[in-house]
Amino acid sequence: MKRLGAVGAAALLACSVIAAAQPAPADLKTMPPVPRTYVPKKTPWGDPDFRGTFPLENIDQSRIRLTRPREFGDRFWVTDAEFATRLAAAKKSDAAYSTSLGGGGTKDLAKWMEASSFARRTSMLISPADGQLPAFTPKADALQKVGRSSWRVGQSYEWLTDFDTFDRCVSRGMPASMLPFHYNNGIRVFQSPGYVVLQLEMLGNRVIPIGSKSHWPANMESWLGSSRGHWEGNTLVIETTNIRTGDDISDDLRKRAASVINQATLGAPPWNSIPVSKQAKATERLTMTGPDTIVYELTYSDPEVFTAPWTVRLDWVRNESYELFEYACHEGNTQLRGRITAWRAQQAQEQAAKAAGGK
Repeated sequence: MKRLGAVGAAALLACSVIAAAQPAPADLKTMPPVPRTYVPKKTPWGDPDFRGTFPLENIDQSRIRLTRPREFGDRFWVTDAEFATRLAAAKKSDAAYSTSLGGGGTKDLAKWMEASSFARRTSMLISPADGQLPAFTPKADALQKVGRSSWRVGQSYEWLTDFDTFDRCVSRGMPASMLPFHYNNGIRVFQSPGYVVLQLEMLGNRVIPIGSKSHWPANMESWLGSSRGHWEGNTLVIETTNIRTGDDISDDLRKRAASVINQATLGAPPWNSIPVSKQAKATERLTMTGPDTIVYELTYSDPEVFTAPWTVRLDWVRNESYELFEYACHEGNTQLRGRITAWRAQQAQEQAAKAAGGK
């Protein structure tokens, strides 16, 4: 169903990358502003040139999650001792790296951690300051509780509506598609006059007009929304609305599917899936901080779902040796049929046992 890993996920230690890495501050409870002193080269038509390949696999491999583990309290950064433990685990994983069938381990993760200050972060979230996603609204909480997804433990699997959009190889949704997952984390940036294209290794690409073009009419929606970009100096700003809400589905299905279920990133329940309303909006800011580094910020707001907006900040590091292959999700996707068949068989066994016990 899903291809685990990609070829060439190493080679991140060019001198320019090390020099451009933003150092962790002495105050571990402080998040410095994004550096804006670097001036990127220009495209032939005069825009800042962000073209390149920026895989995010090291973020997942280093176990830096969306939300902050409670033991870190209000710190954005780990201590030297905590980082030493994290680095030792990475070196152990690198030593176990194998390309053989069934092999494991990581490749050059420790080198990336030594070069990137992001490896000292306690979470991707930088707002709210406590590193936790804001609470659901009462309406969203009720929707989420009746949502259906294979990530839920103990639910029934009677039909396709018991699976979320990621289970069905449709989409991880927005903003989850822009955040690291367990595998297939490549992002490739293309540019042409008036457009930026983000090729996502997993389930979808984003074609983003640059300039004054308006968003789609309110009744038009898509899994990744309507994105429009503009330049603020050398920072690319992308605003996305019209994210699919699921309002076109039947009342019966809505009760079970809880609007469209977006696959959130590596969050503990209930954050594996989130409802989406028509007020959902994502604002992304991409700032090149060196010839091979981009600081990526995403602020997501949906007043019908979250009680406050939230923001993540990631470091993208160029790696042109990383190869993106076809994400052939539907081919061999047997989990839906398997879960439904197993569930029906289990129900039949339970009914037969109940009938036998009543005789």
